[in-house]
Amino acid sequence: MLCFGATLSAQLQDKDMITFSPTARQKVQLFWKDDQGKIIGSLGRLNNWLTGKQQKLVFAMNGGMHMEDRAALGLFIQNGKVIRKLNKAKGYGNFYLMPNGVFYVDNKGKGHVCKTNSFPGSKNIQHATQSGPMLVIDGHIHPGFKKGSSNVHVRNGVGILPDGRMLFAMSRNTVNLYDFAEYFKNKGCKNALFLDGFVSRTWYPAGNWKQDDGHFGVIIGVVE
Repeated sequence: MLCFGATLSAQLQDKDMITFSPTARQKVQLFWKDDQGKIIGSLGRLNNWLTGKQQKLVFAMNGGMHMEDRAALGLFIQNGKVIRKLNKAKGYGNFYLMPNGVFYVDNKGKGHVCKTNSFPGSKNIQHATQSGPMLVIDGHIHPGFKKGSSNVHVRNGVGILPDGRMLFAMSRNTVNLYDFAEYFKNKGCKNALFLDGFVSRTWYPAGNWKQDDGHFGVIIGVVE
């Protein structure tokens, strides 16, 4: 039985999260379809596909919201190619809780998180996914989040640490958006982006966490 009082008021600690920060020798990529044009979909299938290509998947998580056909809801850039353009439409749901944002990896392998309206364009960008809402904006928690909210789910997101490293995180248990954002803020992330909730899954064998299911569109994978 979930105890809302304890869950919603306690500040999230590292023990409450599955976290990963890639090293310089590890490559952060976005995946969607395999070589035959079939949507990869799950973290386990991504691992199997990469293993068949003699590549090692060390970490993966779902990488943003998608439509019914599992095409990205917003911007999606893969291997320097724009698959879907930036989405600046208005609508209902987390994606449209403004400001939303973009996680992208430039041609030098450096990760970035920015508001959608601050996205610099596709030049010199290798991978990008748009999602929403932003969790942390210029060091501040998204103003639309309510402390103590009872709207709780398992959630995953990405932020940029003060030293420039990427921080991927998924809650082990259900959390609200305010507490989830506060975790990234307390880690020193000036900008962090919500990727999804409820459906969130993470593949991290070295961290004793390996969820190989899922029914995703874009997937973030770290390969070495």
